[in-house]
Amino acid sequence: MQTETPKPGDRSTTPIRVLVVDDQSFMRIALRQILEADGDIYVIGEARDGIEAVKMARELKPDAVTLDVEMPNMDGLQACTEILRDASPRPVIIMVSAHTQAGADAAVKALRFGAVDFVSKSSGFATTDLAHIDSELRLKVRAWVKPRALPQDDFDESRATDERAGWRPNLIVIGASTGGLQALTLLLANHAPASMPIVIAQHMPDFFAASLAQVLAHDTRQDVQEGSHRLALTPRSVTLIPGAGDGIIAPCQTGGFELRLVNGSGNLHPSVNALFESAALVASAPAGIVLTGMGDDGAKGTAALRRKGVPVLIQAPATCIVAGMPEAALAAAAGCEVLTIERMAGRIQKWSGHATGELSSDVARNTRS
Repeated sequence: MQTETPKPGDRSTTPIRVLVVDDQSFMRIALRQILEADGDIYVIGEARDGIEAVKMARELKPDAVTLDVEMPNMDGLQACTEILRDASPRPVIIMVSAHTQAGADAAVKALRFGAVDFVSKSSGFATTDLAHIDSELRLKVRAWVKPRALPQDDFDESRATDERAGWRPNLIVIGASTGGLQALTLLLANHAPASMPIVIAQHMPDFFAASLAQVLAHDTRQDVQEGSHRLALTPRSVTLIPGAGDGIIAPCQTGGFELRLVNGSGNLHPSVNALFESAALVASAPAGIVLTGMGDDGAKGTAALRRKGVPVLIQAPATCIVAGMPEAALAAAAGCEVLTIERMAGRIQKWSGHATGELSSDVARNTRS
């Protein structure tokens, strides 16, 4: 066991204290160097398996734990459950997953058990990609340990853009990144199945979409599916674009829309901009929703939708885990609506012709449980 105490002269007077858990000594060293690179995060301990992690989390009381998924003696999934059950105060847990379907399944299950986020050890270029981890891990630790305070529910909806009598979208496109799973769960669980297709670009690595779709379907009682090339987008369906690539909307030969998977440029996939811009081009009456996330992906797509004169709903930045994407969208286009997720769900209810607050019995039971 290794522990350190912040030294005088450190940049932050309230450093973030992190416990690193990985069975490989190389990864523990690498994660320590990545986390401590900017001086505001300190690794206070290192554990080699889940058993050590549970014990050290109780003793050291870290602010955050980076938790490997696949380990001997006790894996990351069981360790996540026991840490969140036993440690006080409860730390933020970020799963660090291998680039496999099994690793993705376990990481997403951990999110259901209380972990807040995941980072893949790999990219499309390397089995273990430290540059990829470096680009995400510190940002996610900071975002989750020091989230923004939630404001009072006092948002003004007077700038509504869809109040034309009888107007309804024929497609809803949603973009999300860090904190997106929690936001999507809340959004989908609070409205009945929509009368139009919903397509989601949630930033994620390869292998994760199938697991995320399964979890969202279970937790929201919606028809959530992983997208595939030329998949027909049907009413009452929710489609997740697979990770590590992009998805665009195209006309379907039998009418309506289909999803087409493409190899996009840039570092963030699936691209929110690619999804939104294609929806603006193809659909006669699309609507957009921008949820929590880092960076500015979705800003150009939001502008394209607003040029078409259709509504774009933006999650209130103060309610986001990371407000980069919502703030960038607001800066890129005038006339967007700033709403809480609950009010977004109410808007989808209205667009679908349901009374506000009307949920299917299955969704209502799941929301209360």
